[in-house]
Amino acid sequence: MLTLTDTATMVVKEIVDRSGGPDGTGLRINAEDPAGTEFAVEIVPIPEESDAIVEQAGARVYLGENAVIALADKTLDASVSPDGSVAFDVVPQQA
Repeated sequence: MLTLTDTATMVVKEIVDRSGGPDGTGLRINAEDPAGTEFAVEIVPIPEESDAIVEQAGARVYLGENAVIALADKTLDASVSPDGSVAFDVVPQQA
């Protein structure tokens, strides 16, 4: 299952908090197909029925079915540039 770095956890929590959504709002990730390398990311108030839920230190990430498969052995990392823009990276999980 997808894991999050401490930085990604902090960034996801901040993005979701700033969205002003209701309790349960999270970052949803999905892919066109299970072998996907391009992902759609959006803030949603609730997960879809078939989504897997990753919660880590208060950050909620909802994974669509294809994203669950594509990201099963991955870690989500994030970086914040000096101008405040965010970039997410998907990296292999460390053993």
